[in-house]
Amino acid sequence: MLTVALAALRTRWTTLIGTFVALALGVGLIATMGLGLASTFDAPDREPQRFAASRVVVMGNDTLTVPVRRGASTAQVTQRLAHPHPVDSELLSDLRALGPVTAAGRQATGSGGPDAVGLDAPVADVRRVVGDRAQVLTGDDRRRADPSTEQDAEALLTVNALLGTAAGITAFVSVFVVASTFAFAVALRRREFGLLRTAGATPGQLRRLLLTEAAAVGTLASAAGCALGHWGAPHLAQLLVDGGAAPSWFTVRPVVWPLHAAFWTGPVVALAGVWAASRRAGRTGPAEALREADVDTGVLPPVRRLLGFALLAGAVFLMTKSLVTDASGLLKRKTYTTQPMVLITAAALLAPLLVRPLTRLLRLPGATGMLVRANTAASLRRTAAVAAPVLITVALAGSVLGSAMTVSQAKAAEARERTRADLVVTGEDLKGLEARPVPGAVLSASASTAVFVREEGTALIRSQARAVDDATTLAAVERLPVVAGDLRDLDDRSIVVNEEWERHTVGATVRVWLGDGRPVSLRIAAVLAIGTGNNGAYVTAANAPTAPVDRIDVRLAPGADRVAVTAALRDTGGTVRSTDRWLAATHPRTSPQTRLGLIVVLGIALVYTALGLANTLLMAGSVRSTELNALRLAGATRPQVLGVVAGETLFAVGLGAVLGIAVTAVNLAGLGAALATLSAPVTVAVQWPVVGGTAGACAVVAVAAAMAPKAVRHG
Repeated sequence: MLTVALAALRTRWTTLIGTFVALALGVGLIATMGLGLASTFDAPDREPQRFAASRVVVMGNDTLTVPVRRGASTAQVTQRLAHPHPVDSELLSDLRALGPVTAAGRQATGSGGPDAVGLDAPVADVRRVVGDRAQVLTGDDRRRADPSTEQDAEALLTVNALLGTAAGITAFVSVFVVASTFAFAVALRRREFGLLRTAGATPGQLRRLLLTEAAAVGTLASAAGCALGHWGAPHLAQLLVDGGAAPSWFTVRPVVWPLHAAFWTGPVVALAGVWAASRRAGRTGPAEALREADVDTGVLPPVRRLLGFALLAGAVFLMTKSLVTDASGLLKRKTYTTQPMVLITAAALLAPLLVRPLTRLLRLPGATGMLVRANTAASLRRTAAVAAPVLITVALAGSVLGSAMTVSQAKAAEARERTRADLVVTGEDLKGLEARPVPGAVLSASASTAVFVREEGTALIRSQARAVDDATTLAAVERLPVVAGDLRDLDDRSIVVNEEWERHTVGATVRVWLGDGRPVSLRIAAVLAIGTGNNGAYVTAANAPTAPVDRIDVRLAPGADRVAVTAALRDTGGTVRSTDRWLAATHPRTSPQTRLGLIVVLGIALVYTALGLANTLLMAGSVRSTELNALRLAGATRPQVLGVVAGETLFAVGLGAVLGIAVTAVNLAGLGAALATLSAPVTVAVQWPVVGGTAGACAVVAVAAAMAPKAVRHG
């Protein structure tokens, strides 16, 4: 059977070349994304910069470690503090007794003391003097005191999220399209299998033939794809750097495991794609396989039907469960980019069920219209194979981009609704803004901080928070979504939380760690709605004494001189902007990094869809000579034949587009329901230009590929 398989590959290479290219491209994309993703796990090794000349660095404690339950045992969980501790004056005095101390000019926020110092002294002596009052860093660990260390970690986290999303969608699209292409290629060889069965081939031999071919094509395509991925990964890294989505130092590292993972994906996908089709081919009898009927039957076997409805039920269950238990999870990028894949797969599996009902609704004039309807209803496999990649691309374009825009617009609308401020002063200086009374205006000064809470004894949760000077002015300037309690009850012994907290009952006491790591017990004064995730906690300035004021919300009194107030606010040392300008700067529709990530993801899906469409239609056209010649003999003109082929193709593309739009509608409806559940503004954004452009591009590629085969051109 191996000899027969290799002979078939040599004689049928023209029909397998498209499958080979599709699989090689898929493996190449997976390898490219894998290499990029592997390069985000660690920041580049850098020499210490700030204290390069110092033998030892003493840095204030910057982490909080809390014990949590892990089953029957206990584990230590560490979170980075919002306000790292300084090297205090007493410790500095003790260190100076060991030798000269270098502070390198950087101060801990709001403390007046340096965050780290360097000195030349024996390490053992330094550790003895410091004890547990600070951290002692030596060797390469000294770079932890460099500002770039934290910036590098944040940059890598951003690139990791982007590439992780792109890698997941790339794998899904490539696996889906390649498997569909393999299955369709096997279906086109029905008569060949009939001849082999007539010659005495057993069902097992047919299955081994197809699996051997798939393994051979998959192995060769994987090798080519790995070479393509190795070449393309540095170019992807440079694209991310040029687009501002990755830091300037980001490069692809020589890692081997992504190439191994990508290589073995090829044969596995090829074998998986051909497995079900090979079993159907093996069960087909010689007489049945050689009959002349061109009407597809049995294209939706019980297993496929069961799997399709199971995935459909699973998609509904996942969305319903999220809405009931964790509606905020639907607003996260990883959720709204991956959850649609379940629904997409279900729709693609069940697509053949919709072909014939839709053709009955299709009303096209003349003989050409009648033939389009008849051929489409008869060729379910071809129609479904064309519709599947279109469905994927349109659904991803509508769901992913629409979800991202919906969440961004909801955040912007929420921020606008919850403020009464006319002006906003912002500052980025570590020393903070100087809030002074201004005639004709109410000022609410606040600082960015964080609180940590241990929930259910098993997790240490960090919650962003604002530290405010006065709760009364906060209530006058902000319109926060309070669902229980009163903002004006906030004092130094209380806290405002949101409904996402495990304990969110007004009057209850909650044990938290403040931004500098101090443990305190605070009474819940008010509870906010969860919203889009920006409704964090609120504490008073006394519970964040080292946090510098970085924002002042200003509400003008009736009749106040706006120009005079603006001029007075400039003395605070910050940037004064109108509320609209501040909202536009802090809540853009989409960031450049997000736009680039979406372009990469949708570009990959569109390219792969174009390749899958071209491959499927070229294969289909290569075996239609008998059918098209029969049309010519029956009196059809060449334009009519071309019209029939184009009409069938456009119907299949339209079916995929309709299913893709339906998937998009369901996903965006679920997102809108989640926003309503979270008491956030519901602003569903359907990106019709992108969806329409994607469907149009698919139609152009599909029609061009359908017209390319010789059987069509000379039919």
